[in-house]
Parts: sequence; structure tokens; C-alpha cells
Amino acid sequence: MSEQIINENGQEQPIQEEPSTIERCLTFESGGLILFLSTKYVVEIINGYSVTHLPMVPPFIKGIINLRGQILPVVDIRLCMGKPEVEYTNKTCILVLDVDSLPLGIVVDSVRQVTDIDLKDVRPIPVKRQQKLLDGMLTMNDGSVVMSFDCHALAECRY
Repeated sequence: MSEQIINENGQEQPIQEEPSTIERCLTFESGGLILFLSTKYVVEIINGYSVTHLPMVPPFIKGIINLRGQILPVVDIRLCMGKPEVEYTNKTCILVLDVDSLPLGIVVDSVRQVTDIDLKDVRPIPVKRQQKLLDGMLTMNDGSVVMSFDCHALAECRY
């Protein structure tokens, strides 16, 4: 039941609430950075999948996987951000995302946690040349800095 107030005409009126800027986000690590993205993009987290490499694609496109009959491209975001390639470990996993009805997987070094982030606290990155896939930063309560991962910029990631 929504709260109501009485206006100057003596009529009940619902209280207008401002839309929430709190977003449920997944934090993860890639290329020495702690990143976050909204859980609304995350379909699932998988590991141990064999990636089929494709010829004549940019190095950051690791290939494709068959996930229960759906073919997904897999992108190593570390390489998209200009970081060196590293050998995958048992913590390396693929985040299966759905970005504007486009399913794809991104390789990340490790997954941290799901947390609520107030988007109004996210600030611009204070450098002249911003990272390709990062669109903001936030200092968490523990003092760590997390960067906002821009899922929509993946389509523009190329060398």
C-alpha cells in the first residue's frame, strides 16, 4: 500500500517517490582491476567450457562456445582493455551476458560478489584517455576502487 498525503484541496494524493538509484551489481576482476556491472545483464557464470577458436578474428575474440545449443561469442575483456594475455586459472570464468538481446560471454579473471551500488555515487574516471570499456569509478566502504564496466561498449571493442 502506498503512502498518501492530503493536498490543499483536502484530497488524498499518493506520495511521489524518486526512482531508486540503487542497482544490484556483480563485482569481478580482470587485468588487475576490480569491475562491476548490473546483474540485469548477467545470465549465468560458467567455467570449464571449451572455447572453439575461430580463424581471422581479432585476438580479444577467444572464439565461441555451445551453451545448451546456443552459440555464444566469447570475448576476453582483458585484451579489449589493452592488458597482456595471461594463462587462464581455475578462477577464470565466463560471464554469460545478455546485452540488448545479444547473448555473449566475457572472460574474467575471477568473480568477487554481488553487491548493491548506488549509481549516483559513481564518478567519471579522472584521466584524459579513458579506458574503452570503463565508464565510471566508485570507492567502496572498504576503500577499494571499483570501475563500472560498460557492457554496451563491447560492440565497439576493436583494434
